[in-house]
Amino acid sequence: MPKPIVSSPRARRSALALALTLALPLTQAVAQDAAGPSNPSDTRHDKATSLDAVVVTATPLQSSAEELAQPVEVLSGEKLDEARGATLGETVGKLPGVQSSNFGAGVGRPIIRGMEGPRVGVMTGGLASQDVSTVSQDHNAAVEPFLADQIEVLKGPATLLYGSGAIGGVVNIVDGRIAEKPLDETVSGRAEVRRSSVSNGVTGMARVDASGADGALVLHADGVYRNNDDYDTPLGRQRNSFVDTKTGALGASLVGDVGFLGFSAARYEDKYGNPGEPGNAEEGESPVHIDMRQNRFELKGGINQEFGIFSGLRASVADTEYEHTEFEGSEVGTRFLNDATEGRLELTHKPLAGWVGAIGLQGYERTFQAIGEEAFVPKTKTRAAGLFLTEQRKWDQLQIELGARIDKVESSPSGAAKRDFNPLSLSAGALWKFNDAWRLTFNVDRAERAPAEEELFANGLHAATASFEIGDANLRKERANQFELGLHYHGSMFEAKLAAYQTRFDGFIYLIDTGAFEEGNPVRQWSQADATFTGFEGEAIAHLFDGNAGKFDVRLFGDTVRAKLDNGGGNLPRIAPSRIGGELRWDADSWRASLGATRYMKQDKVALNETPTNGYTLVDAHMAYHWDSGNLGYEVFLDGTNLTDQVARVHTSFLKDSVVLPGRGVDFGVRVFF
Repeated sequence: MPKPIVSSPRARRSALALALTLALPLTQAVAQDAAGPSNPSDTRHDKATSLDAVVVTATPLQSSAEELAQPVEVLSGEKLDEARGATLGETVGKLPGVQSSNFGAGVGRPIIRGMEGPRVGVMTGGLASQDVSTVSQDHNAAVEPFLADQIEVLKGPATLLYGSGAIGGVVNIVDGRIAEKPLDETVSGRAEVRRSSVSNGVTGMARVDASGADGALVLHADGVYRNNDDYDTPLGRQRNSFVDTKTGALGASLVGDVGFLGFSAARYEDKYGNPGEPGNAEEGESPVHIDMRQNRFELKGGINQEFGIFSGLRASVADTEYEHTEFEGSEVGTRFLNDATEGRLELTHKPLAGWVGAIGLQGYERTFQAIGEEAFVPKTKTRAAGLFLTEQRKWDQLQIELGARIDKVESSPSGAAKRDFNPLSLSAGALWKFNDAWRLTFNVDRAERAPAEEELFANGLHAATASFEIGDANLRKERANQFELGLHYHGSMFEAKLAAYQTRFDGFIYLIDTGAFEEGNPVRQWSQADATFTGFEGEAIAHLFDGNAGKFDVRLFGDTVRAKLDNGGGNLPRIAPSRIGGELRWDADSWRASLGATRYMKQDKVALNETPTNGYTLVDAHMAYHWDSGNLGYEVFLDGTNLTDQVARVHTSFLKDSVVLPGRGVDFGVRVFF
């Protein structure tokens, strides 16, 4: 395998870390004055002792994860703080059934049960992120995990709620930029600064929420700055793997008993290197880097009171201006532009013959275009509108969930005939709590997806995949029929959940290697064939001890998915490997610590012309100390990753032969809560 080339470090902006560190006491003092008399309980870290009990905002009825038949994972509180990474995929990548794509340190999109790209929706507050991360694996999602209050992962088809782009699942970021209810305190917030040894990097974030004396007006401000050099690996420095991110938002809401109305404006800037194209100074070849910018404006409102047959209303609209430019040195290579407007309306209704539920409308208009050398997809305008209905009824220990959605999707490429699709999705689920500790879930879904722009209209060199891509304008809808069985146990000393699922695709859309070459690059054709995904995932937590010395827990988890074409067509490419992991966790009054290891198995179930990937084990550790002083909470932390310095290659990455994951690294820093 080619060895990463060692490069000299980029200039640091260490002054930022110093400035943030010096600013923390001032921020704390202001917050303490505004908050009034001391109340130590207000400064405690948000301990997510039972993540299954956290409310899932991505569902209209605002149920908790344990109240839903559909499999849902939630990250919040301490667990989210320990998992936060530079990308969304890295942050959620240790949840059962969830892994991450990789194109260097700057790119990581979630993979849910072996599915990625246009099959996995990335949402912020229930609306799509509206970036172009599905078009190419070197495009990052325009979301910032460090600003999330919680992250929700809906596994399996979520097309019922979010349309055909969620046939494999959804990851929803809850950022709290638009408040929906009064604050508990006049001023609250958090700040964090951390340093990373593996990339000589610094990350700083701050968030403040404040309200007036009557609590009716709530203001919000947040921001993140991240600057990482090329990271170290066991093979040397990974050239052109730097990341420089700046993002922030302002929000304002009017809140009360009747409902809320709010607005937010956000700016996201992300600059990162493409380690697959590090350049060669001796040959006069410049490195390739990406400069991404997005402006996003959101308006949300809701009614909390009953009117007519309805019990509540939620409405939201977002307007997004997105630009993604790929530079070859200082020269502009390709620009990707995406302007989109999306709206969503949800009405929950009162019980009708014992059924509660919601009816909703969702629609968007998006114009995508690529300009320059890598303009392998023509300018395309896409319009979509959907109507959905979801219902739920309980009979003692049994709960039934039903849903349906119909969409109309129209894609109009420049210089070619438009395509129209009408995806239809149906869902049925059952949850049986046959005693206080055990529950059984069963889900059946029929979900359809309209082909994405690149699948229909691609025709040209795609540098990120080092191939000449050809779309098929005659592709039909992709249909998935999924069956899932889940078993959950929640006891005082032991918790466990296990799921088995199978998804049968009628007309699965995938990129096939034709064996031909164009200008020295392999020609790959978007094609369709029937396929089957079969998988298992599970997690178990044993509460070993709870006493004066603290709490000791052991967690085990694992997942596997097998994906292949029907009728002897072979394996599908770039399917995430099986894995198994374990963690020992200690949590005392002020201290918490954990030590874990995850084994990624060898992936040798590969497609034609795809190479296998060796297995590896990643060991990590976390330690934090928390204390309170007046109305302020402080936390110092130490996080270690890849402690055994393993050479790890991500099988789902197009760059796995030349790019490896970071080596041994330690992050250390401080958090402040007020």
